[in-house]
Amino acid sequence: MPTLAEIVSGFDPAAEFVVPCEWTQGRTAYGGLTAAMSVLTAQRTDGDPLPPLKSAHFLLSAPVTDTATFAARRLREGRSASSVHVETVSGGQVAAHASLVFARPRPSAIAHDHVEPPSVSEPDRCPPFGDSDAPLRPAFVDNVEMVRAGGTVPLAGEHPPRFLAWVRHRGAEGVDPTIALVALADALPPATTAAFTEWAPVSTMNWSVHVCTDRLPKPTDWMLLESQSTFTGDGYSYQSMTLWDSELRPIIQGSQTAAVFA
Repeated sequence: MPTLAEIVSGFDPAAEFVVPCEWTQGRTAYGGLTAAMSVLTAQRTDGDPLPPLKSAHFLLSAPVTDTATFAARRLREGRSASSVHVETVSGGQVAAHASLVFARPRPSAIAHDHVEPPSVSEPDRCPPFGDSDAPLRPAFVDNVEMVRAGGTVPLAGEHPPRFLAWVRHRGAEGVDPTIALVALADALPPATTAAFTEWAPVSTMNWSVHVCTDRLPKPTDWMLLESQSTFTGDGYSYQSMTLWDSELRPIIQGSQTAAVFA
């Protein structure tokens, strides 16, 4: 089973990327992996090194299956911020678009943090998240340690549909913290599945993230991930997401829209 570190070290943006079967969810590559490879492709474009990633929007328009190619273009490079577009093609069609903003810190008199962390137990005192023997368990989950810190689990038929888990990579030693974070921040199932009583397909359509700090945790650290579905109707679900480090500093805030086939 290739680790994230092995995938990143062997990645060549100019070559076709073979999707490891151990990093899939259903018939497509794990969305966090596609997003992480998009950021890595942007980082390796020609020109001066890019500033830290500040925000990203990933449009997941089709399955990434078997193989994929990543192509990046720097749209603008300013004094503080640079914009990059990355297109992923798989199966003869555009499977993903990424709009990425890389930005340096700028002096500002305005600063506030109203992201309230939940009260949780330490990871070693939390039970596993979900059933490791579940028949529909995505393959990529074997690359992530995940314990339940609160909320509920898929197929619980409970409201509010909210997941809260400590998560960390297996095998991410030496990986750029930005790449590791993007590959981890989508590890939980779509939160609306907490309201399900029997399984039905759910497909993420887009994912937006905002990186709250340049002081990123180590790729192998425990991090607290929360995902809550705030509205589901007409076959679509919206969820908000937050990732904290082990000291409960907000690292990433995000949101997703998913198609619900239930």
